[in-house]
Amino acid sequence: MNTRPQIATTGRPQALSATFNQDNSCFSIGLDSGFCVYNTDPCELQISRSLGAGIGVASMLGRANYLALVGGGRSPKFPPNKVIIWDDIKQKAVITLEFRSEVHAVRLSRQRIIVVLIGTVHIYAFSSPPAREHVFETHDNPLGLVALSSKFLAFPGRTPGHVNIFDLATGIVSIIPAHSTPLSAITISPQDDLLATASETGTLIHVYSTATSRMIRELRRGIDKAAIFSLAISPSSSRLAVTSDKNTLHVFELPSLSSVSQTPARPSSSHSTASNAPSGDNRRYSMLSKLPLLPKYFSSEWSAAHAPFEGGGRGALGWIGEDSVVAVGIGGKTGEARWEKFVIVEAENGGGIECIREGWRRYLDND
Repeated sequence: MNTRPQIATTGRPQALSATFNQDNSCFSIGLDSGFCVYNTDPCELQISRSLGAGIGVASMLGRANYLALVGGGRSPKFPPNKVIIWDDIKQKAVITLEFRSEVHAVRLSRQRIIVVLIGTVHIYAFSSPPAREHVFETHDNPLGLVALSSKFLAFPGRTPGHVNIFDLATGIVSIIPAHSTPLSAITISPQDDLLATASETGTLIHVYSTATSRMIRELRRGIDKAAIFSLAISPSSSRLAVTSDKNTLHVFELPSLSSVSQTPARPSSSHSTASNAPSGDNRRYSMLSKLPLLPKYFSSEWSAAHAPFEGGGRGALGWIGEDSVVAVGIGGKTGEARWEKFVIVEAENGGGIECIREGWRRYLDND
């Protein structure tokens, strides 16, 4: 992997959004001139479509030929209040959904089309024409926060900081009062067992069981306010990765749900600190967590490993294995749309894990 400094060039497409497909094997990029699709590892261009105008949202359906497109940028290809289901084999729109306000996000499964507006989430059957199944009101959601798994749909509730978990099979909605301030990121684990949330404060991440809605961990990213860009849970639900505008990727260890009943959500005086944790336990707490009656800051669990993250903007984050995670930035203030791969390894001193950036590239240079 070439990690030498590269000379900036002009006239490159500008990335407007980045979204992984369901298994993180590919990611799609909305551009000011169309859209493109990349293989995740290695980072290789698979599809490039020049449409002559901007695509603000490009969301894939697995590795199938369908994508959901929404116009964006300074010169949108489609009105921002329309969702276009694009058949890339035919290279044309096959379904169009129109709304009264701007579309902020779209997610696809083989059964459903999920559309996120500023204050509502719409669920459609993936049919022609699509049949609307549900509409949920939400708190203002300019980030288009939504998480879709095989069993659940998670999205902001009507109260700031609350999360709704919609069971796709039963239609039951569980409401979790996750934070006291509006949400900035949410994700559901690939195994459908965990939900992770962060708020606009950006210091704490909460992890819940989707089965019981119980919080099983409170994780601390830091002590300063930050904009959390992405959350992602590893394939076996054992790790959580976090990116923010602090330009750091944090990796937290998560407990197995079978041990949760014996382990409190927050550390007590019986928990070990990172320096003397028993073998196999990489959880890290403040050295003062053993003292009673101290603020929550001292009992929150800190990340097990971290590494510099240079991809700008919100972008996307996806695990490609239990020990490998990829971050895709869309530029932001840095102006660089980067693909970065990180690997998790055992620390040399045997005291936990380390997060190492294995490679990176400016993926739009592939075009």
